[in-house]
Amino acid sequence: MSSPKATILLVEDDQNLGFVIQDALKRKGYAVHLCRDGKEGLLRFNEQVYDLCVLDVMLPQKDGFTLAEDIRSVNAQVPIVFLTAKSQAEDRIAGFKAGGDDYLTKPFSHEELILRIEAILRRTHGKGEDLRDREQFEVGAFTFDHRNLMLSHPEGERKLTKKEAAVLRLLCMHQDQVLPRELVLNMVWGDDTYFLGRSLDVFISRLRKYLKADPTVQIVNVHGVGFKLVVG
Repeated sequence: MSSPKATILLVEDDQNLGFVIQDALKRKGYAVHLCRDGKEGLLRFNEQVYDLCVLDVMLPQKDGFTLAEDIRSVNAQVPIVFLTAKSQAEDRIAGFKAGGDDYLTKPFSHEELILRIEAILRRTHGKGEDLRDREQFEVGAFTFDHRNLMLSHPEGERKLTKKEAAVLRLLCMHQDQVLPRELVLNMVWGDDTYFLGRSLDVFISRLRKYLKADPTVQIVNVHGVGFKLVVG
């Protein structure tokens, strides 16, 4: 079986339209993962590397523009195509400001969508690095192997849980930058409720304990915003 031409994240809450677009793209050789709302889309984006995202603007849970901004905070290079029923100029401008590469107004032909996707992929192929392609991160004296959930230090190794590894990966990807609490909660847990926020605090405490063998590595609280991984 031949490998897909590219892997696409499709977030569309209209069930019929979503299936039709997914089928049309699959017939052209693309692998397509379909999600029904913005929170599910962000959670799925965090689980896999995608070559392109197709996002409806009017989504439940998290609208397409907000979803695009969250995606851009993790991967500034992945192309984004917006789908919308709105045609006003201000909506198009908002889409491009949110990081969109293209913008289609419903109704549109599937052929046009496919042609635009192909043009974007030709233009962007091989550009930039998605940090999620990396399997290992150097964190002070530690080596973090995300695929194998292993945090290694000259004094020993520790096996992490999947969620511990997911949180640490986001911290590594945003090293020396403030990582918003809401982004971590939505990408790892799929929601940002108060009780999940308390769970995140527990995970941060665990990671601090695991990293204390190297005093140059710190996870700093940024009050009211989130966390920052600082090394050195």
